[in-house]
Amino acid sequence: MSSESKKRVQFRAPRGLVDRADALATVFETDRTDILTDALREYLRNASHDDEITQEIASAYYDDEITFEQLTALVGHESAANFRVLKTQLNDDFLDDATTELSDS
Repeated sequence: MSSESKKRVQFRAPRGLVDRADALATVFETDRTDILTDALREYLRNASHDDEITQEIASAYYDDEITFEQLTALVGHESAANFRVLKTQLNDDFLDDATTELSDS
């Protein structure tokens, strides 16, 4: 058991998917929770290396839908730091453009 704190979740899934998870749990002599947790962990790891998904994550960060901490958990510290710098630059550019437009009026 991991030292990481646990959070209980409940969700509905297609019966066939759950049956497959149960069968795999039997093969590995573990329980369904371990199988589903491993599958979710693998999915999240793969998602952080998929350019299209990473851009969706970055967009959510730029739009303030997720926090920097959530961003870091999804894409890693280095990528998150790069996205933070870009967000700052984007915000600065927006402010510069807005200031220029106001002064031109």
